Amino acid sequence: MSMNCHDTLKRLGITPNYIGYHQTITAVELAKCEPDMLCLVTKSLYPEVAKSYGSSWKTVERNIRSVVSMAWERNPDLLRELAGYPLDSKPRAAQFIAILADQP
Repeated sequence: MSMNCHDTLKRLGITPNYIGYHQTITAVELAKCEPDMLCLVTKSLYPEVAKSYGSSWKTVERNIRSVVSMAWERNPDLLRELAGYPLDSKPRAAQFIAILADQP
């Protein structure tokens, strides 16, 4: 995968001991394979990730939101750089996934 989503998350201050770390990676991989899923995150992307982890889409969304909050708190400058456009506030979960999925 890309500059490796694992490496990117670690640079953002997110470590593998969070379930959201793994769910974010799964969501990014799905979004890279099927970009249209980013248009329907609650109807397709989150439920698909949830299946892999035996949880609900709402749990997946909450876990990814936690990852976004940590990334924004720990390394907002890198997150802004990865976005490639001005980020004045913490991105939404779907926006965060799109930013990561857009990395080469």
